[in-house]
Amino acid sequence: MSNTDYYLPEGLPAPMAARDGLDMPYRKGLEEDKLVVQRCNDCKTWQWGPEWICHSCHSFDIGWEEVAPTGKIYSWERAWHPVHPALKDHGPYIVVLVELPHAGNIRMVGNLLGDPRQEIEIGADVEAVFEHHKDAKMPFTLVQWRVAG
Repeated sequence: MSNTDYYLPEGLPAPMAARDGLDMPYRKGLEEDKLVVQRCNDCKTWQWGPEWICHSCHSFDIGWEEVAPTGKIYSWERAWHPVHPALKDHGPYIVVLVELPHAGNIRMVGNLLGDPRQEIEIGADVEAVFEHHKDAKMPFTLVQWRVAG
């Protein structure tokens, strides 16, 4: 996507970084078109969203690793009703829950690019699209998804 080729309309609030800086490795990765998620350095369990403690073994030794920006559609919803005034004329749009098989099957939520009335298949392969908002007051990058191929 180019800097001006945004999926969602202008007027939506920008995503905010965690005040404690916990999600900074994730956000820095997005700036470089990389998908970076947490992995416990002790038990090697993957986890999402970011936490200070491992969900599995309760270790505080949590690291961040780059993973392939690909996954499979685990679930989805076609949203018809705007959840923000800026989306008033933007529906429908598709929200997907993407499972990352190469990262312990953790799941991330995002928008599915393309025709908002397209047929969706559970298990379909998807790839991340990094949408950079470099001209925003507080620059940020979003992860959107598109059907692979």
